Amino acid sequence: MQPFLQKTPLILFLNDGGNNLALMAQGLAQKLFTRPVEVIAASMSPAQLNPVAAKVSRQRGADISSLPILTLLDVEPFSFDITVTLGDFDQGCRPNLPGMPPNFHWSLPDPPPETPPKEREKALSLAADILEEKLKTLEQSQLLKALFMARKNLEMVLDSLSDGVLAHTASRRIFYFNAAAERITGYKRKDILGQDCHEVFPGRFCGGDCEFCDSRQPREENRRHTTKKTVFTRMDGSKRLLSMSIMPLADEVGQNVGALLSFKDDTELVALKSRLLHHHRLGGLVGKDPKMLDLFEQIRDVAPVNSTVLILGESGTGKELVANAIHDLSPRADKPFVVVNCGALPQGILESELFGHVKGAFSGAVADKKGRFELAHQGTIFLDEVGELPPDVQVKLLRVLQVQTFERVGGERPIRVDVRVVSATNQNLKKMMDQGKFRRDLFYRLCVVPIHVPALKERRLDIPVLVEHFLELVAREHGRPPLSPSPQVLDLLVRYDWPGNVRELANAIEFAYVKCRSSIIEPEHLPPEIRGFGDKALARPPAAGRLTAKDIMEATAQARGNRKKAAQLLGVGRATLYRYLEQFNIK
Repeated sequence: MQPFLQKTPLILFLNDGGNNLALMAQGLAQKLFTRPVEVIAASMSPAQLNPVAAKVSRQRGADISSLPILTLLDVEPFSFDITVTLGDFDQGCRPNLPGMPPNFHWSLPDPPPETPPKEREKALSLAADILEEKLKTLEQSQLLKALFMARKNLEMVLDSLSDGVLAHTASRRIFYFNAAAERITGYKRKDILGQDCHEVFPGRFCGGDCEFCDSRQPREENRRHTTKKTVFTRMDGSKRLLSMSIMPLADEVGQNVGALLSFKDDTELVALKSRLLHHHRLGGLVGKDPKMLDLFEQIRDVAPVNSTVLILGESGTGKELVANAIHDLSPRADKPFVVVNCGALPQGILESELFGHVKGAFSGAVADKKGRFELAHQGTIFLDEVGELPPDVQVKLLRVLQVQTFERVGGERPIRVDVRVVSATNQNLKKMMDQGKFRRDLFYRLCVVPIHVPALKERRLDIPVLVEHFLELVAREHGRPPLSPSPQVLDLLVRYDWPGNVRELANAIEFAYVKCRSSIIEPEHLPPEIRGFGDKALARPPAAGRLTAKDIMEATAQARGNRKKAAQLLGVGRATLYRYLEQFNIK
């Protein structure tokens, strides 16, 4: 490729009418210019050679009779370095836009068609005199070179960008397409310039829902900067996910005259993010803390076998999600997963809900009804809050676990089922056994494989990941763009103790979404109890001799991994902090 400085500047003369003003300008320029400049003439509508214009030009040593008579359909205006409109040309048809050639207008005598020949010759002679004067000034000044250099420098800057840039007029004609746009789309600039943006790209470059799709003029409500993601089909047929920013272009009076699009290929980034998220996710569970990765491993180990599992953990930690993950990874994944909240059902109907009843078994039993165990046949039944089961139901549940049979309430026929039982509780069942509130033999039947779900405050490394996860979920549910937490908010969320665990965090994010009216969540958008915790957390740190693992983790999180800052927050030296990190095995 030749250096851009060696390219010959191009000038386009434009006129509208039958006086051949553009041809006159081309002929006179070819006669007067001593520098290597290429000039072309064109008219807005079809025209013929005007004999008066040809005569006036010959009198000045320029023969225009041999020049081609072109219209705008025969040239590509966007490839020129300067365009000059002549006569009474409508300047509104040639707006100056970034990336388009600079446009000048030379006002010249342009007699109407009914003008007598002598008056027409006099007017065109005056036009030729003005043209010669302006052309000499243009050729002798440095303006032509400066404009040419400025345009080429701008092209070099835009071509050096890693993002693609496309610009089109209000009629969707593309007038700029940089090197990155070529690389991302697979289309060549020479094949794109001057084309209708909707016609040249399969499925439309914007995906078919931009403000220029419905009409040739943008809708008033869409005359603003917008961002979007769209799936684009490259020249080779491959699909790419593009992240796009669309900026309306306006003229000097604020009228929309086109659009500027910058875009980048996010295909690999989204795929990498998906792989990382998959690595930090198991079913509906999200986490990267070592405690959660250990939990993921326990789930993978126990899922393929048929053993009963007892899930232990505080309220709101996601015990049902653990049960669901066990089911989804088991051979029973394509069979029913039935959830029973033992604490939410009244004791009077709990037995009927679990095991069903026959018609007439009690008042209101107007027909036979299957229980949850029958509905879960060949699948998994999840007994949440199993510690709430009354003693008589505990006895019947024990029999189901022992022999896989039961009778419906009021029935006599034994029913055999093939069901895997997964249960969960936030209570201390061993203490309940000592108090006679929970059967010891049932406990050992339920707790063949115990799994502990850590509280959120025990796995603070997961909080940023969970925040991002819930922000995406809430954005989809509310149909709003995703929000981002400010550093102060993220720091506050990491340090908060979360008595309600993951459920409380999810609710806090939704609360912030309702309160926030910008793209960034600030502390004032959080629930009052979390904001209040932030005020209390400003208290002086504990003395070094009484530091706990929680103190170390909170200070490290607040310092965002900066150990020097964490040591300052704790009021200890860096060497002391390193000893605590090693003592508590904090990575």
